[in-house]
Amino acid sequence: LYFWIHATNTLCFCFLQMNANDCHDPPKYWTIHGLWPDRAEDCNRTWHFNVTEIKDLISDMRRYWPDVLHSSLNRTQFWKHEWDKHGTCAATLEVLNSQKKYFGKAIELYQHVNLNGCLLKAGIKPSSSYYKMTAIKEALTRFYGVTPKIQCLPPEEGEKAQTIGQIEFCFTKELQLVNCVALEGGSNPMQAHLKLGTSELSVCNDTLPTYYPSEVQ
Repeated sequence: LYFWIHATNTLCFCFLQMNANDCHDPPKYWTIHGLWPDRAEDCNRTWHFNVTEIKDLISDMRRYWPDVLHSSLNRTQFWKHEWDKHGTCAATLEVLNSQKKYFGKAIELYQHVNLNGCLLKAGIKPSSSYYKMTAIKEALTRFYGVTPKIQCLPPEEGEKAQTIGQIEFCFTKELQLVNCVALEGGSNPMQAHLKLGTSELSVCNDTLPTYYPSEVQ
């Protein structure tokens, strides 16, 4: 299972550059992108998202898994997309075999990982100065005991720094953290490529200075 957590400020900064105007007051902390099983998409097209099944989770969902990129009044479009594309596949595991279990377990993993707290303890916080990517990686590996995968936006033309975008944590089917490495005999099929304007998130470059934005300008 691939568990993606993204930096909402980075997403909103890029979408605002595209003249999207929906990123009002994005959270200044890392939020959930999705919980994805390996090698599967849109597994059960007849199993439709039903927000009433997660009514007990709505408060936590809005806090930890907010939809900052769509303008629907009830802000459920992002959750529907994640359930349709990935949740219906993850549901083959008993621990994730309902909408409430899928979204509830993702929130539990988010709180267990505590990425915001980990980075803060390592002295890595939103700033106008740059970080070394190797320092960020070392802090994460030291804290979790496994190697996550970090994606960045490449430098814009004329700029020297990449911008940290999202971090992938990998779990076994038993929900134990493991190193995020390519599968034997193939590559990781769940590369969370997210097109943002003219740029696309990709694995960060260890040699480039790294920007961790504090505000959406």
